[in-house]
Parts: sequence; structure tokens; C-alpha cells
Amino acid sequence: MAGNSQRRNRRTSNKKGATVGSGGQRRRGLEGKGPTPPASARKGHKKNRVANAQAKQAAARRPAPRRGGPKGPNELVVGRNSVVEALREGVPAKTLYVQQYLDNDERVREALQLATDKGLNLMEAPRPELDRMTNGLNHQGLVLSVPPYEYAHPEDLSAAAYDNGEDPLIVALDGITDPRNLGAVVRSVSAFGGHGVVVPERRAAGMTASAWKTSAGTAARTPVARATNMTRMLESYQKEGLVVVGLAADGDVELHELEALGGPVVIVVGSEGKGLSRLVGETCDFRVRIPMPGGAESLNAGVAAGVVLYEAARRRA
Repeated sequence: MAGNSQRRNRRTSNKKGATVGSGGQRRRGLEGKGPTPPASARKGHKKNRVANAQAKQAAARRPAPRRGGPKGPNELVVGRNSVVEALREGVPAKTLYVQQYLDNDERVREALQLATDKGLNLMEAPRPELDRMTNGLNHQGLVLSVPPYEYAHPEDLSAAAYDNGEDPLIVALDGITDPRNLGAVVRSVSAFGGHGVVVPERRAAGMTASAWKTSAGTAARTPVARATNMTRMLESYQKEGLVVVGLAADGDVELHELEALGGPVVIVVGSEGKGLSRLVGETCDFRVRIPMPGGAESLNAGVAAGVVLYEAARRRA
């Protein structure tokens, strides 16, 4: 009969479910789950897919990191004279490669001493290895490895100036392809209290070892920024309240007449041959010429920038 069976675990009741307790599961199941999330937050909903797509597009438009963006390969300075000059001028090298069994002379000894004083890595390598590293260049037994330059973001330059309670004084280079000109401009910006230099990301000189040498070490304290689009960058500066001044041989205003140099300003210098590009020239608030009674047609980009920076520093003083 039912209820009298001696078999273990035999069900003796028609009641379903746990007989002792549910461990609170039933009670939690009756609790509310909060407000219904919006459609854009519900996985699989059409509005959720649209929101995700918009977020991806916004991330793609977001500016590159301010510092330490993608870096290229290390630059190599080769040859005894070049290596010694780079070390003298404080180029931020990491490793000095020295050929095995190299004959010592005055330049080799100075290079080794400078590298030791700066705490550089000293690596001895056979000549075939140095030939391979330099693609067969005449390295004379010395090769200096320089890491890629860490560029600033253009907005960092004006922000740093305002943080110090100063009006930004920035130089932008349009079409300058000689790194020595870039180094000279960096040196002038440092000398006259400027806040940095902006260069285009493409088809322009970058901070190579040559630019470092020409800057005479001032690149260590004067930031250089890269702009993806120079015209848009200048327009962004204008929205911040900076006046954009372009140097041009046929400019409408002479340098000594420009009052704007006493305030927040971006000085745009074009190449010696072609000058300012069309779009950059149209973006400038003023096109300024430097009087040259001697009759020269133009000035080197580094010299022209130095002249205008001096005038800006004089007005600010």
C-alpha cells in the first residue's frame, strides 16, 4: 500500500517541489528587477546596435594620444665626426655601437668618454654587423642609435602657456623639409621665450638627429608638435583666441606695424622657395612682410622666424 513501501527515496506524496525549503530562491524570484533599461542599452535591440556603431565612429574621430603615439624605427648617426657632434649637442641617444678591434684616435676616445658620461649603452660589434645595420654606409666604426622623437599634441603648446599665465607664442612650419631649418627654429623659439613649434605630419621635416644638433640641445626643453592637418590646426588655434600671422614677401602689413605680436599668436613660416601654401595663406589673419632694405628676395626660414620672434619678445617685454 502507498505509504508502507520499504523502498528508499520512493515518493510518498503528490506534492511537487522541495519539501524542506527553497533556499530563498522563490522569494528572490518575486523581487523586482529594477526599471526596464532603455532600448539603446538592451543587447540585440536595433537602437543598441545604432548606439554601438555611433560609439565606434566617435572613437575613430578622437584625436591621437597627446604623447607617445606610434613610433618609427630608431635613427642611426654614423661616422666619427657625426657621432661626436651629436653627443656634444645632447642628442638623446641610447646606444653607441663600437666596432671590434677599432683603432683609437681622438674622436673615438671623445665619443667613448661622452657616451660613458651620459650613461649610454656601449655595444661592441663586428664590422659586418655594423655594415648591415647602416646598409653599407661609411660608419668608420662608430654608430649611434637615437630613439624616435616623442612629439607633443598641438593643443598642448597653447595649454601649457595658459597654465603658466602667459600668452602663447607658437611657430608653425608650412612646407619646411630641411631638418636643419627645423632645428634652427626650435633654437630661436627657445631663445625668445616661445612655447613650441608645430610641423605637419607629412611631407615635412621631423625631429631627426640633424635637427637635434642644429637646435644645440634646446629641443630638450622646447616641445615640437605634429599636426595631421595644418589648416585645421590653425583654425583650432583661432577658436582659442590666437592670432595667426603668416610670413609672406608680398604681405599687406610690415612687421613693425603688427600690434598682434604682443598677444597670443601663431607665427606661420613657409618654405624659402614656395612660401605659404594656398590654404594656409588664406587661413592667416595677417600676412606680414619683413622689410629688407638690402634688397634680398627672401630669408632662410630659420632666420625669418628668429626676426619675428625677436619682435614678439620685444613687444611682450
